[in-house]
Amino acid sequence: MESADRLGPSLPTYLSWDERVRAHRCFAIHYRPLVRQLTRGGYSFQDSARGYAELEIAGGTPPEPFPHQAEALAAWRRGKRGVVELPTGSGKTLLGILAIREARRDALIVVPTLELVAQWCLVLERELGIAPGAIGGGSFEIRPVTVCTYASAYRHGERFGDRFGLVVFDECHHLAGEGYARIAECLIAPYRLGISATLEREDGRHRLLEQLVGPLVYRKAIPELSGEYLAGYRVHTLHAELSPSEREAYRSARSRYLDFARGQGIAMSSRGDWRRFLFAASRGEEGRAALDAYYEQRRLAFSAQAKFDVCAKLLNRHRGQRVLIFTNDNATAYEVSRRLLLPIITHQTLVSERRKILSRFHDGTWPFLVTSRVLNEGVDVPSAGVAVILSGTASVREHVQRLGRILRKQEGKQAVLYEVLTRHTAEESTSQRRRQHDAYR
Repeated sequence: MESADRLGPSLPTYLSWDERVRAHRCFAIHYRPLVRQLTRGGYSFQDSARGYAELEIAGGTPPEPFPHQAEALAAWRRGKRGVVELPTGSGKTLLGILAIREARRDALIVVPTLELVAQWCLVLERELGIAPGAIGGGSFEIRPVTVCTYASAYRHGERFGDRFGLVVFDECHHLAGEGYARIAECLIAPYRLGISATLEREDGRHRLLEQLVGPLVYRKAIPELSGEYLAGYRVHTLHAELSPSEREAYRSARSRYLDFARGQGIAMSSRGDWRRFLFAASRGEEGRAALDAYYEQRRLAFSAQAKFDVCAKLLNRHRGQRVLIFTNDNATAYEVSRRLLLPIITHQTLVSERRKILSRFHDGTWPFLVTSRVLNEGVDVPSAGVAVILSGTASVREHVQRLGRILRKQEGKQAVLYEVLTRHTAEESTSQRRRQHDAYR
């Protein structure tokens, strides 16, 4: 490459001089703009960075996209960089396949879980006639099209950063997390697509996606696709009452926790307040007792006896249908499983056992399934038509993801989501916060 000094005042700010090799350097993410600037400036240069090739795709007719998928692809095609937000069940994976066909470059697909590695590999073989490579879970096989977990890309990305011209970030909100952002920085891929059902993060770091992947180029909310491309749905809020003894224990624990917080001048109205509370609670016996009280009042609200009774009635009402039961934590999930004699999946469930349980859920052998957060994303459960949320966080993402689990379109399907709240507890305000989202307006 000609000396970068000849670029004069137009020397890009992302280039820095490395005295060790007597040359300018930059992160791989800047490969595309650097090549563009050199090309447009009429400079002759030798490109030794690119390690990817044009992708050969076997014959066959690509699947016909739905209108929203065609619109999303057209929006992405203009710059071949950008983020698309589409609800769960609306065909984000097919959009990724169409982008691979469009780019015709060696492609890397980055996903959050090993289950999604397996799902993507099956779809790639079926739709493109390509046997993909896989990285993660003990596998490290790089092929022209490769599927990799975020964790493996974080650890090994520098080993294959030059190998792909297109990168598809599935569930791309993960990319904006601290640490994972460096995955995007070490890949030279000039073409980038991010797909997610729920982009926004409570910490605001989703704004980083514009520089890591590209701008938000297309978005559709659940109501815009419901009925025609997603199953129609209803949301019902049900209330459970604390027993007199539970009510007294809840009031006592909550007063102890809040009295300590107020004594420290903490309003408990923001994420920053929660961090301040944890810091204050770690400094003495009174604080540790207040923290214990906080978790106790949460436990009482999340696992009130009446909630189990409501859940049992709902399962009886929807006998013969596939029902997912969500809880906020493993302890409550195991309690539901034990009391109602239901199969359960948590992050502790072995992969082989998880596949067996999901298989029996799909075929109806075990029509009811309890989980905490592990099925919020990354697992396809198209047969599920009913969801019961016994407890959860204030996260909008979590709520949209859980609703999305039951919206996969099927003939005659009408999805139903039940949210079971313990009356006169903090759960009610938590529910209001997580449902303040465009998808519900």
